[in-house]
Amino acid sequence: MPHSPQEKNFLLTRVRRLRGQVEALERALEASAECAAILQQIAAARGAINGLMACVLESHLREEFSNATNRQDGANASINGVINLVRTYLR
Repeated sequence: MPHSPQEKNFLLTRVRRLRGQVEALERALEASAECAAILQQIAAARGAINGLMACVLESHLREEFSNATNRQDGANASINGVINLVRTYLR
Protein backbone atom coordinates (compact mmCIF):
# COMPACT_ATOMS: atom_id res chain seq x y z
CA MET A 1 0.00 0.00 0.00
CA PRO A 2 1.06 3.60 -0.23
CA HIS A 3 4.00 4.30 2.02
CA SER A 4 4.17 8.06 1.73
CA PRO A 5 1.60 10.85 1.70
CA GLN A 6 2.57 11.67 -1.90
CA GLU A 7 2.01 8.08 -3.04
CA LYS A 8 -1.32 7.94 -1.22
CA ASN A 9 -2.47 11.21 -2.85
CA PHE A 10 -1.37 9.95 -6.26
CA LEU A 11 -3.39 6.74 -5.87
CA LEU A 12 -6.44 8.57 -4.53
CA THR A 13 -6.30 10.94 -7.50
CA ARG A 14 -6.29 7.96 -9.85
CA VAL A 15 -9.26 6.41 -8.02
CA ARG A 16 -11.21 9.67 -8.22
CA ARG A 17 -10.47 9.96 -11.93
CA LEU A 18 -11.64 6.36 -12.35
CA ARG A 19 -14.83 7.14 -10.45
CA GLY A 20 -15.49 9.98 -12.90
CA GLN A 21 -14.98 7.63 -15.83
CA VAL A 22 -17.41 5.07 -14.41
CA GLU A 23 -19.99 7.78 -13.70
CA ALA A 24 -19.64 9.01 -17.30
CA LEU A 25 -20.15 5.43 -18.47
CA GLU A 26 -23.30 5.17 -16.35
CA ARG A 27 -24.66 8.41 -17.85
CA ALA A 28 -23.89 7.17 -21.35
CA LEU A 29 -25.76 3.94 -20.70
CA GLU A 30 -28.73 5.79 -19.23
CA ALA A 31 -28.80 8.07 -22.28
CA SER A 32 -28.65 5.07 -24.65
CA ALA A 33 -25.43 6.29 -26.25
CA GLU A 34 -23.99 4.52 -29.25
CA CYS A 35 -22.22 1.23 -28.64
CA ALA A 36 -18.90 2.53 -29.99
CA ALA A 37 -18.87 5.38 -27.49
CA ILE A 38 -19.78 3.06 -24.62
CA LEU A 39 -17.09 0.56 -25.62
CA GLN A 40 -14.55 3.38 -25.74
CA GLN A 41 -15.49 4.46 -22.22
CA ILE A 42 -15.28 0.86 -20.98
CA ALA A 43 -11.81 0.51 -22.51
CA ALA A 44 -10.71 3.77 -20.87
CA ALA A 45 -11.98 2.61 -17.46
CA ARG A 46 -10.28 -0.75 -17.90
CA GLY A 47 -7.02 1.02 -18.72
CA ALA A 48 -7.39 3.20 -15.64
CA ILE A 49 -8.00 0.15 -13.42
CA ASN A 50 -4.99 -1.62 -14.92
CA GLY A 51 -2.85 1.46 -14.31
CA LEU A 52 -4.00 1.69 -10.71
CA MET A 53 -3.32 -1.99 -10.15
CA ALA A 54 0.14 -1.63 -11.70
CA CYS A 55 0.98 1.22 -9.31
CA VAL A 56 -0.15 -0.69 -6.22
CA LEU A 57 1.53 -3.88 -7.39
CA GLU A 58 4.79 -2.02 -8.05
CA SER A 59 4.70 -0.54 -4.56
CA HIS A 60 4.01 -3.97 -3.08
CA LEU A 61 6.85 -5.59 -5.03
CA ARG A 62 9.31 -2.90 -4.01
CA GLU A 63 8.39 -3.42 -0.36
CA GLU A 64 8.48 -7.22 -0.56
CA PHE A 65 11.85 -7.40 -2.28
CA SER A 66 13.30 -4.76 0.00
CA ASN A 67 12.21 -6.83 3.00
CA ALA A 68 13.31 -10.11 1.40
CA THR A 69 16.86 -8.89 0.79
CA ASN A 70 17.10 -8.08 4.49
CA ARG A 71 16.02 -11.63 5.38
CA GLN A 72 17.97 -14.29 3.55
CA ASP A 73 15.66 -17.14 4.60
CA GLY A 74 12.52 -15.31 3.48
CA ALA A 75 13.71 -14.49 -0.03
CA ASN A 76 12.37 -17.65 -1.70
CA ALA A 77 9.06 -17.47 0.13
CA SER A 78 8.73 -13.82 -0.81
CA ILE A 79 9.46 -14.51 -4.48
CA ASN A 80 6.91 -17.35 -4.52
CA GLY A 81 4.37 -15.06 -2.89
CA VAL A 82 4.94 -12.41 -5.55
CA ILE A 83 4.60 -14.96 -8.36
CA ASN A 84 1.28 -16.12 -6.92
CA LEU A 85 0.13 -12.53 -6.52
CA VAL A 86 0.94 -11.66 -10.14
CA ARG A 87 -0.76 -14.83 -11.41
CA THR A 88 -3.88 -13.98 -9.43
CA TYR A 89 -4.16 -10.46 -10.83
CA LEU A 90 -3.33 -11.37 -14.41
CA ARG A 91 -6.25 -13.77 -14.79
